[in-house]
Amino acid sequence: MRIYCIAQAAYHARMNTTTTTAAPARQIPPLLMLMTLAIGFVMAMIDVTAVNTALSDISASLSVPLTGLVWVVDGYTLTFAALLMAGGALADRYGPKAVYQGGLSVFILGSVLCAIAPSGNALIAARLLQGAGAALFMPSSLSLLTHAYEDQATRARMLGTWSAIVGCSSAAGPLVGGLLVHEFGWRSVFWVNVPIGLLGIALTQVLAPATPRHERDLSMLSHALGVAMLAALSFVLIEGAVLGWTSAAVLSAAAAAMAVATLLVRRERNGAHPLLPKALFETPAFAAANGVGFMINFAVFGQLFLLSLFIQQGGADALQTGLKLIPMMTAFAIGNLTSGRITARTGTRPPMLYGLMVGLLMAVLMLLGLRPETPYSLLVAAAVVMNVAIGIAIPGMTATVMLVAGKAHANSAAAALNANRQIGALVGVAMMGTVMHMAQNWSLRLPLAFTLIAAAYAGALCLVYRYVKPGKPV
Repeated sequence: MRIYCIAQAAYHARMNTTTTTAAPARQIPPLLMLMTLAIGFVMAMIDVTAVNTALSDISASLSVPLTGLVWVVDGYTLTFAALLMAGGALADRYGPKAVYQGGLSVFILGSVLCAIAPSGNALIAARLLQGAGAALFMPSSLSLLTHAYEDQATRARMLGTWSAIVGCSSAAGPLVGGLLVHEFGWRSVFWVNVPIGLLGIALTQVLAPATPRHERDLSMLSHALGVAMLAALSFVLIEGAVLGWTSAAVLSAAAAAMAVATLLVRRERNGAHPLLPKALFETPAFAAANGVGFMINFAVFGQLFLLSLFIQQGGADALQTGLKLIPMMTAFAIGNLTSGRITARTGTRPPMLYGLMVGLLMAVLMLLGLRPETPYSLLVAAAVVMNVAIGIAIPGMTATVMLVAGKAHANSAAAALNANRQIGALVGVAMMGTVMHMAQNWSLRLPLAFTLIAAAYAGALCLVYRYVKPGKPV
């Protein structure tokens, strides 16, 4: 601990920052603190999975086409991913507790606007606001979690449990969404966020201790460039299949995305205040784990979007769709709970490596065998095995990033990891929308989609094998 304090002081002196003194930690039951800090992410995940079960009802109610449904899902993800780094910087500057509560407030406002949206465009705009709120509270929650547990083994177990709570909320999302849509209509999916968000704000105020603040440049131009790049990329991926890949609008957006990305990379390399501390990239495992996060979310959220529409096109209503998705989503929670114990004994590499290997194998089997006439029992069996395996890999990925970052860079590392994961989700859903536009029937859509999912897991597996080295148990 003494060495850590000396290193932290040297870092802040070198970066010319000032740090306020944290309030003395109170003895709060670990699980109660964990529940408090997981509420924001739980709310966000229930919203994501519940919205997928409501897509058909939203389309019918507001006359939203397939492209619009992709925007309803990806509009949220766009601002979430683009502003996560800003959320991490704000948490450094103003303290993660205040930013966590502010993010919950913005998310609640966005949820209310979604619930009263009179048109598809208004709903998409409100989803953008929801994503901005999530971008504020997501990195702050992981940062508060990291500060709450001094012991690394306890922290690893709590990260596994935290992921399991998130997994359970994801699993409950389809059922919650299906029940709400069935009983009260699709707008109730957004109204349910209001009491959950208010509870999170109140518990955080009472339980969460103050944490150190670090004066840090916000690099607003870099954040603006990130938003512009992802917006242009989203337009290309979502509208390309509709407007034509060689249309003037799509080509212009693609050129803009490339130009802005080049400018952003150049600014990050040469700027005095980059979005991410350069020290984070001294360890290859940090960049590799972020790449794994991108690939996993590409596959997981692309699969969720695809299978939600696949089940609904077969005649299932929102409640039936939610019930059919429950086993597939519950599998992630089972994997998360298993992973926490494995990681504590073996380190982060084995659960990532073997979880991704099984996930890749199952994706290949689904690519070869899944067709519209495939019995639901076989579909759910394959998806459950795949999702349990990926659920085992996810906490190892998160623990790798946070262990590399340490407390000094916890906010920035959490923001970077979740930004990459949300970008993966954005691209995954957009690519599934493209597949559905290009292939006119599910006999072609399913193998094409699972080819992309298998490729994503294969890429993630290669990153872990090459860059995440065997280490001591956490």
